Amino acid sequence: MSTSTRRGELPTVSDVLEPAWVRWVLLTVALGFLTLFLFVPLVAVFTEALRKGWETYVEAIIDEDAISAIKLTLIAAGIAVPLNLVFGVAASWAVAKFEFRGKSLLLTLIDLPFSVSPVISGLIYVLMFGAQGWFGEWLAANDIKILFAVPGIVLATIFITFPFVARELIPLMQAQGSEEEEAAVVLGASGWQTFFRVTLPNIKWGLLYGVILCNARAMGEFGAVSVVSGHIRGETNTMPLQVEILYNEYNFVAAFAVASLLALLALVTLALKSFIEWRLHESRADDDTHN
Repeated sequence: MSTSTRRGELPTVSDVLEPAWVRWVLLTVALGFLTLFLFVPLVAVFTEALRKGWETYVEAIIDEDAISAIKLTLIAAGIAVPLNLVFGVAASWAVAKFEFRGKSLLLTLIDLPFSVSPVISGLIYVLMFGAQGWFGEWLAANDIKILFAVPGIVLATIFITFPFVARELIPLMQAQGSEEEEAAVVLGASGWQTFFRVTLPNIKWGLLYGVILCNARAMGEFGAVSVVSGHIRGETNTMPLQVEILYNEYNFVAAFAVASLLALLALVTLALKSFIEWRLHESRADDDTHN
């Protein structure tokens, strides 16, 4: 039995059947991959960003084009995330609480952005809103710009990120069942009262988890946004696109400086993700105890 088994806990199958050297080999391989593909690139990003000192780093961050890219990234995420939050809650509620025709189709459509290349997603919007697209002539006649403008970037971001909240909430709400909501309705609660006082408290940590992942993907999306943005410097470049442009111009310090902001976002997202996973585990443990 493994000496790592804490007092009072039953040993796992691995503790009984696997020798210690197997665990150490697996841990070494896992840590080796993490070091090679995660820690080393992160260190390289911040090292290159600060290679010429803090002054150069700050200058790259406050550059007019960089500020524009940061603002556009925040705008796209600020619109996409709340809309996907509403969609995710509605879709997960429908899937978890009701039986209806087309339920499996809805689940398939929710997973669509996971199976379609982001570049293809961007090309779909070109087909729809481009000059030769389905609505191109009408948009041009009414002087409405979708592609190579903020609306196209927002649409592409929404499409890429809409599964995250729904896919986090659906299994959580299915596991919780609908007994508490039914009891609230029997006691006279309205639909909104049931949602805010029963459903929302039960899903709040899962909802926040999905929102954080959705926001991280929205800010870091490259492929779909690259297709619809037009790469207009200072106007339609998000942070990932700005990094690409700076790198292609051999302005490596500025490119890594902007990339470091995305890396910081990833680290913050990872920390929040770990905290919420812990809270979800604690919440489920409490539910099991009460049951």
